Amino acid sequence: MKKTTPLKENHLFRRAYSRGKTAADSRLALYVRGNGQKGCRLGLTVSTKVGCAVVRNRVRRRLREIYRLHEDQVLGGRDVVVVARTRAAASEYGQLERSFLRLADKLDLLKKGGPR
Repeated sequence: MKKTTPLKENHLFRRAYSRGKTAADSRLALYVRGNGQKGCRLGLTVSTKVGCAVVRNRVRRRLREIYRLHEDQVLGGRDVVVVARTRAAASEYGQLERSFLRLADKLDLLKKGGPR
């Protein structure tokens, strides 16, 4: 099992937004960019538009757990930024998970041939 480090610095987020590959749906937007390292870095963005602090933290915890469960399928050497949209607050866990996996597959973030 890999250990993904958090992405915390603003310039790394901006670099992923401007130069990374992107895919989005009604619940999530995913930005992926190579980082030149062996491991991955995960950044989560949940705006105040999503809801109050309780709702934002719930969405953040769900997204972190979804990534953790599928971390072994994610290719290394990438910065991954997940942006929650307003519909993410009303979505169930399974819907968020399907959305994340669909977007990650679209961006070739997942290893081929693994169980999904």
